[in-house]
Amino acid sequence: MLASLGPGAHPLKDISEAAELDDATTARILGAGVYQGVYTRPQRGRYQLARPLSELAYVLPHGPTRDQSQQALRTLREATDGGLAFLYMKSPGLAAGRQCADMAVGDSDLVELGMTPRDVLSVTRSLRTGASGRVILAYLPDMIQAHVLDEPIPDEAGPGVIRDAELLAASLVKVREDGFALGYQECMRGWNSIAAPVFDGDSIAASVLLLRPALQMQRAPVGYVEAVKRAAAALSTT
Repeated sequence: MLASLGPGAHPLKDISEAAELDDATTARILGAGVYQGVYTRPQRGRYQLARPLSELAYVLPHGPTRDQSQQALRTLREATDGGLAFLYMKSPGLAAGRQCADMAVGDSDLVELGMTPRDVLSVTRSLRTGASGRVILAYLPDMIQAHVLDEPIPDEAGPGVIRDAELLAASLVKVREDGFALGYQECMRGWNSIAAPVFDGDSIAASVLLLRPALQMQRAPVGYVEAVKRAAAALSTT
């Protein structure tokens, strides 16, 4: 949630209120982030992001380098007949969101394909919608899952978004059982998706997402699913 408060240092009270957490919990999270280099504490009781958001995905502990993510995403693209491949990192602030950290789309013009920069690059994009969001959400603590399940469905969600909270919660269980998620026009009309989790040790760090036009991928081929899982495994650390 630090990202939503704007640039500069912010007092602990404002951060905890924005994150809807108590001061003690927020202080522990921020303290760990200072140690990891995600945040700095320029003044007593005040915190700020250590680097611009665009750089933070690659300073998280044991996170993939840009070369590693590009290699994995390009390999995924080749294995899926030119699918669009993305790496979504869990938001570096306290918000329960995701950030597009890297992509392999070849010469594709995302605007011509019907996507806007907001569709793929929004830092505050909710985990409430989309295969890439649900994959991350499935491995987050119950408290955060409950908070996200209570969120309203974003206006830009696609026609296939899971609207029922019970069905959404059940989908998170299935993600943990299967190790991947399928999305049918969840985030954008006309696009289906496959996503798999990227782990930093025992913690969820990101998700790899494959997008294909719905008319070309009405159902996810097993080979595509396995290719997405391989890309995610290549970017995970133990």
